[in-house]
Amino acid sequence: MKTSENQLNEIFPNGDLASADYFTGKAWVKMLVPNDPVLNTAVGNVVFEPGARNNWHTHPGGQILIVTRGTGYYQEVGKPIQLLQVGDVVNIPPELKHWHGASPDSEFTHIAISTNTQTGIVDWLEPVTDEQYNSFK
Repeated sequence: MKTSENQLNEIFPNGDLASADYFTGKAWVKMLVPNDPVLNTAVGNVVFEPGARNNWHTHPGGQILIVTRGTGYYQEVGKPIQLLQVGDVVNIPPELKHWHGASPDSEFTHIAISTNTQTGIVDWLEPVTDEQYNSFK
């Protein structure tokens, strides 16, 4: 079985290619804990190639991101992009419109913990435009 160079540097395997309906560029999702109806939590490892990002979206029950590799971006609607680096943790309140992904020159990996999933996991919205993505200062 061949292993890509990328997977040699990851804690978890890349998982499945994320849907182009919800992501710009290539990203992979490996569910570590599928939605658990007792704990009301889902946990996934998400790997973004440089420049890849997800669409604007909300989480009915909130989300926690834990950065494990690379450099990425996180933006809440109406606020500037925040730079994310290894070890950063982002607490995202329920229903807050946001997006996240890799910076232009770095792969980016985070663990995404969806909380209170009994209220829903994710509501996908419009793609992040190149102008929005390139607004990092």
